[in-house]
Amino acid sequence: MTINNSTGGQNGSSSNGDPPGRPAMAKEDSNRSVGSARSTTSTGAKVRAEYNLLSAARADIVQDVTERNADDLAHAPFPVSREDLSELANDRTRLALAGVLEKALGNIDEQAATSAAAAAAVGSKAGGDGDADADAEAPSEVFRAETHIANLVARIKENAGREPFPDHSPERQHADADAEVAAAALTSLVLRSSPETGLDPAPANLQSRIETFGANAIADKKLDSFLKLCWEAVQDFVLIMLIVLGIITIVVETTVGVEDGETCGTCWIEGAAILLAVVIVVLITAGIDYNKQFAFVRLTKSLEMTNTKSVIRAGQQINVVDADIVVGDVLSVNAHNLASIPADCVLLGPEAGTPLKMDESALTGESKMMTKRPGDVILSGTTASQGTGKMVVIAVGISSVAGKIRARVYESEDHDGDADLGDGDDESPLFSKLTLIAKQIGIAGTVAASVAFIVSCIIGLGINRESATAIIDYIILSITVLAVAVPEGLPLAVTLALAFSSKKMMKDQNLVKHLDACETMGCATTICSDKTGTLTANKMTARAIYTANNNFLCTHPAVTLGEMVLQSSTRPPDAVIALLINLISINTMNETVLYLDDENKGKDGIGKFTGSSGNPTEVALLTLVHQLGKDYRAIRNGTKGRADVGDLAEFLHEGKQISFSSARKMMSWAVLKEGGGFRLYSKGASEVVIARCSAQLVDGPVGDERTEDMTDNVRSSVLHTAELYARRGMRTLALAYRDIPAGFDFDEKSQSVVNADGTPALVCETDMVFAALVGIEDPLRPEVPDAILRCYEAGIDVRLVTGDSPNTAVSIAYQAGILKRHHFAHLGEASGEDAGKEGGEPEMVAENLKPNVLLEGKEFRRLVYREEEDGKKEFDQAHFDKIWPHLRVLARSSPDDKLTLAHGLNQSTLFTDKEACKALKAENNIVIFPDRQVIAMTGDGTNDAPALKRADIGFAMGIAGTQIAKDAADIILLDDNFASIVTAAKWGRNVYASIQKFLQFQLTVNISAVVTALVGAFAYQQSPLAAIQLLWVNLLMDSLASLALASEPPTPELLKKPPVNRSDHMITKRMWANMLGQAAYQIAVVMFLFFAGPSVFGFLPGYMVEKNDSFEPGYKKQNSIHYTFIFNAFVWMQLFNEINSRNLKGEVNVFRGILKNPIFCGILLVTSVLQVIMVEFGREAMHVAADGLPAEYWGYSLVFGAGSLPIQQIINVLYRGGMRTRRWREEKRVKKNAKLTTRHITTELPPSSGRS
Repeated sequence: MTINNSTGGQNGSSSNGDPPGRPAMAKEDSNRSVGSARSTTSTGAKVRAEYNLLSAARADIVQDVTERNADDLAHAPFPVSREDLSELANDRTRLALAGVLEKALGNIDEQAATSAAAAAAVGSKAGGDGDADADAEAPSEVFRAETHIANLVARIKENAGREPFPDHSPERQHADADAEVAAAALTSLVLRSSPETGLDPAPANLQSRIETFGANAIADKKLDSFLKLCWEAVQDFVLIMLIVLGIITIVVETTVGVEDGETCGTCWIEGAAILLAVVIVVLITAGIDYNKQFAFVRLTKSLEMTNTKSVIRAGQQINVVDADIVVGDVLSVNAHNLASIPADCVLLGPEAGTPLKMDESALTGESKMMTKRPGDVILSGTTASQGTGKMVVIAVGISSVAGKIRARVYESEDHDGDADLGDGDDESPLFSKLTLIAKQIGIAGTVAASVAFIVSCIIGLGINRESATAIIDYIILSITVLAVAVPEGLPLAVTLALAFSSKKMMKDQNLVKHLDACETMGCATTICSDKTGTLTANKMTARAIYTANNNFLCTHPAVTLGEMVLQSSTRPPDAVIALLINLISINTMNETVLYLDDENKGKDGIGKFTGSSGNPTEVALLTLVHQLGKDYRAIRNGTKGRADVGDLAEFLHEGKQISFSSARKMMSWAVLKEGGGFRLYSKGASEVVIARCSAQLVDGPVGDERTEDMTDNVRSSVLHTAELYARRGMRTLALAYRDIPAGFDFDEKSQSVVNADGTPALVCETDMVFAALVGIEDPLRPEVPDAILRCYEAGIDVRLVTGDSPNTAVSIAYQAGILKRHHFAHLGEASGEDAGKEGGEPEMVAENLKPNVLLEGKEFRRLVYREEEDGKKEFDQAHFDKIWPHLRVLARSSPDDKLTLAHGLNQSTLFTDKEACKALKAENNIVIFPDRQVIAMTGDGTNDAPALKRADIGFAMGIAGTQIAKDAADIILLDDNFASIVTAAKWGRNVYASIQKFLQFQLTVNISAVVTALVGAFAYQQSPLAAIQLLWVNLLMDSLASLALASEPPTPELLKKPPVNRSDHMITKRMWANMLGQAAYQIAVVMFLFFAGPSVFGFLPGYMVEKNDSFEPGYKKQNSIHYTFIFNAFVWMQLFNEINSRNLKGEVNVFRGILKNPIFCGILLVTSVLQVIMVEFGREAMHVAADGLPAEYWGYSLVFGAGSLPIQQIINVLYRGGMRTRRWREEKRVKKNAKLTTRHITTELPPSSGRS
């Protein structure tokens, strides 16, 4: 870039671009001073002066470039692209910020050169050169601020190779000042905004930014139309067969089925009824999906309208919705509202008070607060947890980090996707099995229909010598057999069962977005769980304390540290507890508060805890005070020098607050003592505070505490305890106090003790008494261990995937039950109350784990990816299969690591390697599930979204979860409770069991009906059950039966068995026994009525009544009582068998719990009433006798139906007897083989026979 150092015009007016009232040389002097300061040694004083000069230079940048924007660049293109700013957000380094500035300056020079050339050309044509000379001179003044930026870029690049600098060092201050100026330059020069006044809110300006950098939104995914959903629904194999069947029936009945001189009349009813059934199924299925789409859209829109942020435009602070934020907007955020950042930004200076701290756990999984300085990049999706700040937006929508993840989730066209980590199976395990069953039934039905047609033709045409027109009747008969074989009610039954279960799951805090997710969770074999906010409460809590020579380590998630301390056999003296309570209550900031419900008090008289705000560490300490049974507010307000309300408020100025600083790494508060003097309470970094203690608290009453000297051994012991806490993933904080006489100088500096930054320490914060060491962590949710235990009992494996450190992850995993003692190769020393005692709790830390039980993300990526010759990395499934059986915890993981884990587990075929499975079982007691893994992934952050989408089933947290995570998930946990996953698994398995119950019921109907139709075809070339009657049974009654069976609540026994294999057939041996036994009974009854019914009950045979010219020439067929009786008895056998079908394991009491399910009882009653209506009033439409059925035949029908109940008990006895016989034969065979293999073999020769 060319820099012009000319001083400009002669009169200091318009030619140099300076505003009136400011000397023309001010900027030049500033520039010269900056260069001079940079060339000198960076002493503290000079660095401070240089920082002031840089601040002045920043003001010049804002002034000059604002004028320039208003004049020359109002319509010029931006000097950087969307991709440049997006790369800055991705890199998040000061070097990347310098690179953007450098590129912008280069582009500005090109634009200026182009403009100058155009202006010169215009001037030469006009014949004048005066204005041209002025224009040639003006840019050197307008662009003078670029000198600062060019030097700034060079310095940032130079420092990039020397960082990181020590905290509070001159170099660090110097680099921070450069970054602050760079952020201001980016805002003013590159983005044409202002750190002070923000953007010009003119619509044209906002629109140009949207066109250049994009909108802060991703285009809404186009909703599927109702017709498209109908088309998708009609792709079902069973529905296609029904459509073909209905059309053929109508065509045959209305054409060749009508004899000469006859009219069709109602001959089309059966075919139309079949098609109507298809329409009903399609409309219901599509309607459910269509309404589900709009429900989710309404939920999303309502959420978006509540997401507003405060921005500065034209000097005014206004609120706009997230979607209206554009690049260049200046956001104003503060921690009071826990503001979530809607776009990628760069923090602007100067710092105002407390540094801004961001919670980046939603993106990185790391719960540690990240301190941000001016010039730092702040990512979209993160949350301000402490401090305030202004920031300029640099990337929005799909250009932001969170937007890119969201684009992957939504499969946006802007994202290419991961070719090697595809979506896997399209169908859920249930639908894969149902598709297979439907095809098998369809093939069997086609074969049966073909057999019926061929046999009818042979008997009718070949043997009985009927006319050729009878072939039409045979076609209709074969269609009837096919109608019987096809499970017409199955598609609707499955849809209703899933919809009902999803509704019930909603009451159990599981919002199901995809219906098939219900049963998929029932097949889950592995849960990959996030830590922060999922297993843990995402709230810092005190979980360990060392005081008065006692170590209290609380490992049970349902027990608080305060409860443990108060109930312990080694409980500290009351004086010690009181001192700790006073120390914490007094030495915490007013901004940190607990919300207590004073109208709802506990046994200790303290208001019930309802929430908190402020510094998370101080919240943890104040919560400990609450657990110990004291109200910190009463202690504060009752202490002179601390109380700011009430009668003691007048003494507040006599106290002394020494605020926390990163230089001292501690905070202190001195309050007045009874009898004169002060007591100073301190808290801070454990290594700093402990080093300044000369004694430790031991015992004694309040006011006369007994202390002992802190020897080197004692200090080493305390520091070792702090190390143990840290190794368990805790953050440690030391508490201390000191009594100070009246008249003490609190500003006096020590001559021997220094702060962390090397500056002299305050004397008042030395020679203190050590009171306690507190360990703080994000605690496990109390319900999690039991939930994980139930997962293991159900055969569901649980793995922890987190961005936290290894020791933190191991601590949580061990407490949760994900890690067991056998996962540790080396057990460290005991810690906690049992430290030093035989049988004490061993130290469970990362370094003691067996190989591959824990992996960090970097090592995980190294192991599972191989580098090809072209430099590209390819996923190595074979190597992954060697790791994942051992892997329990994945720490410091990136979002792509979770995606890789979900993909690798899902694609693993390790179960096919029987030798490897046996070795894992023998050597490590690891059991590999004998089928493909079904992966469930839980998470709440934006970083979890791609893995949630890739997994077979994704769970997002409804309260703490980001919108992107919710969008990617299949199920949303409305209460953020990991235990709800167990509920989801239970309901998922119940869905699978419900479908099995329905199949048991439906296929029993199909078997008996097909056999009945085939026998009718063989005997009289006519089925006793009409197609419309069978459709009534299969579709309407069976669909209601499916809802009745789906309403059966889940039982605890469902979680006492392993998941169902993907390859296992849905129909088990026990189900086959039940179906074949009941079908045999039903066939026997129907055959009895079919062949012996006319003679036994005295009515005319149906095959004659329903055939033309059967009794005499000209006789017109009509519906018979015979076949109506068969139809009625057949239906009532199904209704009673519906009660049997509630059980799959051959339970003796089939009525157990039936009254607890009013839906089942109600549907059974409704179907019974409908059957009465169909028989008595159905007539031609239902192919029943015109006058219905006489009462006596109704009685016989009910008797035949009730016979299904004792038949089921007979089936149970026979099945159990058969299984016992089989086991007996197997045991007998094993014993026989054992005798053969253990037979004694002798090496002695037989006795000699005496022959030589």
